[in-house]
Amino acid sequence: MLTRRLPRRAALLSAAALLALTGCGGMSAGGKSGGDGKGYVDSDNSGIVRAKVDKRSKAPKVAGKTLDGKDVSLADFRGKVVVLNVWGSWCPPCRAEAADFQQAHLETQDKGVQFLGINTRDATQDNALAFTSSKGITYPSLWDPDAREILKFTGQLNPNAIPSTLIIDREGRIAARVLRAVTIEELRSMIDPVLNEQV
Repeated sequence: MLTRRLPRRAALLSAAALLALTGCGGMSAGGKSGGDGKGYVDSDNSGIVRAKVDKRSKAPKVAGKTLDGKDVSLADFRGKVVVLNVWGSWCPPCRAEAADFQQAHLETQDKGVQFLGINTRDATQDNALAFTSSKGITYPSLWDPDAREILKFTGQLNPNAIPSTLIIDREGRIAARVLRAVTIEELRSMIDPVLNEQV
């Protein structure tokens, strides 16, 4: 009897882990999600998921202080495409993708795209500021050491999946997501379709 329960328990734990990894929400990796089979699709199994315009969910209200002490709110950027990147100075993949994010920021800032970082789980702001300085990052980052702002993105972001990136459309809706480091080519492939959408 005990031996029959172990495989079932293992299967249940595996299913729970899979649900946790896919966020259990509107976006999923590896195929379609949602009750009607429409909406969010990872068409190339890259881990980048995109939402059809009519299936997008509103981004939550996110606000706080930047690393240099200025007030910032996601709502400040309504009407722009927002690239929201969750990072930490302690995170090797974050260090690897930082130059690509800065380059993409410079390429798109005059096209109606706003980059916003969310720094999390750094011991001090000084660590985060040293990171942005050493990497030449010129776009703002929200200071979120306890991941309180990240937790507002229920089903979209996971505070343990760092780095993560969301693309938010001009209407403040989540258009694309990836829960890993990306190359500049992948980042462009996430931004450009949203930027080219008719308003």
